Amino acid sequence: KEREANCTSLSSEPIQSRCAVLRYTKLTDAQILARLLKIVEKEDVPYTDDGLEAIIFTAQGDMRQALNNLQSTYSGFGFINSENVFKVCDEPHPLLVKEMIQHCINANIDEAYKILAHLWHLGYSPEDVIGNIFRVCKTFQMPEYLKLEFIKEIGYTHMKIAEGVNSLLQMAGLLARLCQKTAAPAAS
Repeated sequence: KEREANCTSLSSEPIQSRCAVLRYTKLTDAQILARLLKIVEKEDVPYTDDGLEAIIFTAQGDMRQALNNLQSTYSGFGFINSENVFKVCDEPHPLLVKEMIQHCINANIDEAYKILAHLWHLGYSPEDVIGNIFRVCKTFQMPEYLKLEFIKEIGYTHMKIAEGVNSLLQMAGLLARLCQKTAAPAAS
């Protein structure tokens, strides 16, 4: 029934007529950070700045998710740092994804593929990998025209993965297309 509660179109009309529909926008990173800082100070939770940044990254603008990730990480490890957060949240580490994107910008397909294969062999789903590639790419420092090209290619690959074509080859093809966007044109 959770799906019905989160998707109003699945609820029957009599139920919809008796309910107030509340839609919340995503919170900013600064809003989530402010609340997390209050909590870790009041609860005397040991943390590092990169740990709080990791919680913010994994929360994706959802305070409930941020609090769950904070609590789970503290319960599991007793210390909030990025390594512990990503272990608990089981997401590909954004630093690896950043490194992979940098290799694509440098048109170094071999090194980019090594990172992708590593993430694949760790058992991350293509959906998790492509989602983190997109989120990291949005904030990555690169020329705007290139960022738009990368995001377009990532979007096409995300659609293919959503349609069920979720192989390592599909992901490797994305890296090849990203590298191709930055490679110098061949002399004619």
